Amino acid sequence: MIVNSKRTQWLAPVAVMLGFAAIEVISAHAEIPLGERRSGYADLAPDTKAMQDDDTANPGMLWVQDGEALWNAKSGAANRACADCHNDARTTMTGVAARYPAFNSKLGRPIDLEQRINLCRVERQQASAFAYESKELLSLSAFIGKQSRGEPIAPPTDERLRPFLEAGLEQFNRRQGQLNLSCGQCHDDNWGKRLAGSLIPQAHPNGYPLYRLEWQAVGSLQRRLRNCIVGMRAEPYDYGAPEYVSLEIYLMWRARGLPIETPAVRP
Repeated sequence: MIVNSKRTQWLAPVAVMLGFAAIEVISAHAEIPLGERRSGYADLAPDTKAMQDDDTANPGMLWVQDGEALWNAKSGAANRACADCHNDARTTMTGVAARYPAFNSKLGRPIDLEQRINLCRVERQQASAFAYESKELLSLSAFIGKQSRGEPIAPPTDERLRPFLEAGLEQFNRRQGQLNLSCGQCHDDNWGKRLAGSLIPQAHPNGYPLYRLEWQAVGSLQRRLRNCIVGMRAEPYDYGAPEYVSLEIYLMWRARGLPIETPAVRP
């Protein structure tokens, strides 16, 4: 593949971090320099920042509390709780959310945190999987994610993730839908500007699952990705689709070093 070297120089850190050979892929725009990457928290209004910062005012903490109850509740034919295997989440789950998605050897593909929860539920608890965007799955995800609050995003250095990282990067740059837009056109090229009066963020995943004032509820990163795809007037994938997981892998690499804020609050 012939590529423009100036446009692909920024991909070198991917290869260095994951131990890969040079990744050759066409990029239509320049990546945000590492030193300029910022959480969406930095652009919040003061009252929204205060809501996120105060656990007694953060609505997402209601889901975290429900998640803690689920963590300790026995379930399924195995009559087993998450805590029976993983003990105190405050220690055993620290940093976990910062490392997902990760490659699952048994499935031969990467999975995100929600899928890991459901695998444990089916295989260990012998219970039915939670539905995507269900209160139960969001609550457990938020509870586990909170244990990594303040931890830097640290994608796993796993050679097996390479093709999925490349696929996520390609999706981020690909124009799609009736509006012929890509994720990068908004969130790399025009972050900090305004679209229909709303500030365009850099779109980092470090707060998910998070509470959106627009939703009046907690939602997953996949829900937000679906919203964006629909906004491009393109056809969204089904929840749990491998395309979303690949995009999550790339977004986590793109946000590497930013602190986990789960459960964040956003407009």
